[in-house]
Amino acid sequence: MRRNEDTMDRQPSTGASRPTRTTARDVTAPVVRRPRRAVAGALAAAVLGATALAGCSSDSTASKAVSSAAGAVQSGVSAAASAAVSAVSSAAGGLASAASSAVASAASSAEAAASSAIAGVKGGLDAKGDVTAGSVTIASDGKAEATLTVSNHEQQSNKYVIQVNFTDDSGNVLDATAVTVPDVAAGQSAQATARSNRDLSGTVKVVVANAVRY
Repeated sequence: MRRNEDTMDRQPSTGASRPTRTTARDVTAPVVRRPRRAVAGALAAAVLGATALAGCSSDSTASKAVSSAAGAVQSGVSAAASAAVSAVSSAAGGLASAASSAVASAASSAEAAASSAIAGVKGGLDAKGDVTAGSVTIASDGKAEATLTVSNHEQQSNKYVIQVNFTDDSGNVLDATAVTVPDVAAGQSAQATARSNRDLSGTVKVVVANAVRY
């Protein structure tokens, strides 16, 4: 059998050609593959385009989210700062109110004490017209001082008790004191110093609120 096959293989061609088979590797068959490549390329481009659009959309969303978060943080910081300023202002206002209340209370107590000193004089006669007060000065220790001049217009010597109020420009009493001037001779004058009980500052005025002689 081997010899027959060899013989058949060596037989000369009779001129009749065998039909040619088309295989997958045949260069004459690219027509089938090219459309597929075109379709694949179109699909790939579409996918890339969609991915790019999705990426853009994602970036936009992220940007909006970051902007929103930044706005929220800024808003929170502003709110916190506003709350802090409000708290400080409220505390300062509370302290100022408390200080003002304490000053008013101290002044009221001092005024009441000076008035009581006047009321405690038995048989005293009104002598407010006999007393004049000079301008107020602030001593080195912070106390307000004013010089009082007492003129005795009577025919006998008298003693005096004088209530002096220290006030501000609006007439609010800042402090008060009672000054005793002993033995002013008839027809004579004497001087005494009214001095505040506590430190005063700013514009301070002096008022002779009441005076009696006895």
